[in-house]
Amino acid sequence: MANDDKMTHKDHDMSGMDHSQMTHQEMDHSKMDHAHMSHDEMAKMDHHGMAHSKMTHETAGMDHSQMSGMDHSHMDHGDMDMGGHDMMMHGGQMMHMGNLKQKFWVSVVLSLPVLLLAPIMGLNRPVFNFNSIVQDWVVVLFDTIIFFYGGKVFLQGAKAELQSKEPAMMTLIAMGITVSYVYSLYAFIANNFLHPQTMVMDFSFELATLILIMLLGHWIEMNAVMGAGDALQKMAALLPKTAHRVTADGRTEDVPVSQLQVGESFQVRAGESIPADGTITAGTSTVNESLVTGESAAVAKKSGDRVIGGATNNDGTLTVAITGTGKSGYLAQVMQLVQSAQQAKSNAESKADTVAKYLFYAALSVGIIAFFAWLPQGLDTAFARMVTVFIIACPHALGLAIPLVVARSTVIGAQNGLLIRNRQAIEASTQISHVLLDKTGTLTEGKFTVNALVPAGDTDKDTLLRRLAALESNSTHPLAQAILSAAKAAKVDFTPAKNTQNLPGVGIKGTIDGTEYTIVNAKYLTSQHIAFDEQISDEWAGKGNSVSFLLQGETVQGLVAEGDTIKAGAKHLITGLQKRGITPVMLTGDNPKAAAHVANLLGLTEFHGGLLPDDKQKMVGQYQADGHHVIMVGDGVNDAPSLAKADIGIAIGAGTDVAIDSADVVLVKSDPQDILHFLDLARITNRKMVQNLWWGAGYNILAIPLAAGILAFAGIILDPAVGAILMSLSTVIVALNAMGLTAAKIKE
Repeated sequence: MANDDKMTHKDHDMSGMDHSQMTHQEMDHSKMDHAHMSHDEMAKMDHHGMAHSKMTHETAGMDHSQMSGMDHSHMDHGDMDMGGHDMMMHGGQMMHMGNLKQKFWVSVVLSLPVLLLAPIMGLNRPVFNFNSIVQDWVVVLFDTIIFFYGGKVFLQGAKAELQSKEPAMMTLIAMGITVSYVYSLYAFIANNFLHPQTMVMDFSFELATLILIMLLGHWIEMNAVMGAGDALQKMAALLPKTAHRVTADGRTEDVPVSQLQVGESFQVRAGESIPADGTITAGTSTVNESLVTGESAAVAKKSGDRVIGGATNNDGTLTVAITGTGKSGYLAQVMQLVQSAQQAKSNAESKADTVAKYLFYAALSVGIIAFFAWLPQGLDTAFARMVTVFIIACPHALGLAIPLVVARSTVIGAQNGLLIRNRQAIEASTQISHVLLDKTGTLTEGKFTVNALVPAGDTDKDTLLRRLAALESNSTHPLAQAILSAAKAAKVDFTPAKNTQNLPGVGIKGTIDGTEYTIVNAKYLTSQHIAFDEQISDEWAGKGNSVSFLLQGETVQGLVAEGDTIKAGAKHLITGLQKRGITPVMLTGDNPKAAAHVANLLGLTEFHGGLLPDDKQKMVGQYQADGHHVIMVGDGVNDAPSLAKADIGIAIGAGTDVAIDSADVVLVKSDPQDILHFLDLARITNRKMVQNLWWGAGYNILAIPLAAGILAFAGIILDPAVGAILMSLSTVIVALNAMGLTAAKIKE
C-alpha cells in the first residue's frame, strides 16, 4: 500500500482496510482545501434552515473554537416556534418568514368574524345577518388586520422576488390578497356611501380564506424543510470550551480553547475531548476518533503520535504539542468543505414556484387584457372581471400541492427507517445516474474477523494464535481486536506480552516468555530480505484481507489474514441499482487488489481505490463535472463534504452526527437496501407532486379565460362564486391525492 510509511498504529498490511478508518496523521493534507473561512463567508452560509435569529453577527463570524461554547439548546430546529424569525427559501431568496405557526393560529381567530359575517364565496349570503352596516364595518376592520398581519409574510416575500426579478409563488399570493383587499375596500365604500344601482362584489371571504390556506401551506412546508440540525454547529460542538494549557514552568492553567496557539502544549485527561490538533509529547492512552473519522474503535496513542481536535481521550493523561488550531485545524478544514458544498446546492427552485411564476405572468396579462376589454361596459364591470381573474388564479391548492405530498412522504419514510431532511432530495432523485458508496460501514460491516491462520515451520495454529494475541492484548485496534476475539473463541489462554512497542511503518514487538516476537507486514519482510510464502500471502491479500506475519528474529512463524464482512443487503443494493438504470460506484482507501476483490463479490463494474478521505469530495465533483447526477452514501465526518456536495447525500444512521447533519437522507437502520426504498419512495412522491401541480394549477387553463369573459358572446361568464368553488374543489382533490400516498402503494 502506498501509504504504509505514514502509518503509526500497529502498521499491519492494511490492504483490507478503508482509509476512512485511518487516523489524522495518515492523511495527505496537501490535498485538502486549506482556505480560511472569513467572517463574511461564515455569515453568508446556508445552514440548512438554521434559525438565524439565534445567531448574532458576532456569532456568525467567530472562530469555530469559540462556536463550541455556544448554547446549542437554543437552536431548536425541529419546532416551528423559533423566536419569530424562521428562514425559508422562495424564488432563490432566503426570507424571514416570521413565526408562521403563531401567525396561522392568530389569523384563524381574526378571520372568524369575516368568515361568519362576509358573503360566502360571492353568494351575498353570510352565515349570520343581523345589521348590514355594522357587519360591513366589522368585516372591513378585520379584513385590514388580517391583510397586514397574516399577509405580511407574503407581501415581504413578493418584494424579495420582485427585487430579484423572479416573481413566483409569493408574488402570485401577494397579488391575489392585495387585489382582494383593495377591491373589498372599494366595495365597502361603494355599497355604503356611493349607493350604486347594483351591489358591488365583495371579496372579503376570499381574502380571509386565501391568507389562512397560504399560511397553513407554508407552515407545513417549513416544518418539512427545516427539521434538520446544522452540520457546522455539530462539528464546532465536538471541541471543548476550555483547555488545560501547559505553562512554561510545567503547571497547567484552564483557558478558553480560542486562546490556544500553535507551538503551545496542553494536557488532556481521561474522558475529555481533545481541544486542538497536535503531537503527543508525553503519556499513552487510547483515543476514540469515531466522531471525526467514522471509525468506531478506539486507537492506541503514545508519544510521537498525532491526535485530532474533537476526538475523545479514553483513559490515560496525554500532553500534546499543538500543531493546528482554529482555522488551521482538521475539523475547521472539513467545516470549510461542508460550507462550500452546502452553499453550492442551496439555490434550487421548487416546481411549485416555477408553476407559480408562469401562472403569475399569465394571470397578470389576462387580467389586464380583460380590464380593458370590459372597460366599455363600465369601470365596475371591468374592475370586477380583472379582480375575478386574479382571485381565481391565486393558488389555494398550489400552495398545498408540494408541502402536503412532501409531509406525507416524510412521515412514510420515517416509519420505514428513512429520514428525509431535505425535500429537494426527492425532486433530485429523478435525475440520479450514479450512486457513490463508501465501502467501510456502508457496504461492509467495518468489523474485522480472522479468516486464516497459516503456521510456518514447527509452529502450530494454537501457538501462533496465542503469540499473536499476547502481542495484541493491550491494543484496541480493529485488527488487534479481531485476533483477540479469535483467541477467545478458540479458548486459547495467553499471557500479555511484556515491553510491547509500536514500530512505525512495521507493526508491534514485545517479549513472550523471554523471547522477542514481532508482528510485521509483507513490506517489512521484503525490505529486510526475509523469506516468506509470497504465494499464500498474495492469495489471501487478493481476497481483500489484511495480512500480517509473526516474526521471531528473522524467522517467520506464520501469518494471519483478517478481512471485513460484507453487509447482508449490499449485494441486493447493487443489483437493485443496476436494475433501475443507476450505476453503483464503490469508493475506498483499499489497495486496488483488495478493492477489486470486494467489487467482484458485489458485482460492481466501477470502483475507485486508494482514496484519502478528502478525495471523495473531489470524486463527487468529477462525476458532476462529467454531467452526471450523483448520490453519495457515507457515515463519517470525512464523508461530510462529499455528502453535502453530492446532488443527494445519504448518511448511514450508525455513522457520526456530523455525517448525518450533512446529509439529505438518513438511513436509520443502517441497511444499504433502504437506499432502494428511498428511490422508490421518491419516485412515487414525485409522481404525486406532478399530479398535485396539475390539480392545483391546471384548472386555471380553463378558469382564467372563462373568468376573463372569453365566452361572453355565448352567454358563458365564470362567476367568482363558481371560480371559488373550483378553487376549493382543487384544494380538496390535492389533499386527497396526497393522502393516497401510502407505504403499501410504494411496496407495490
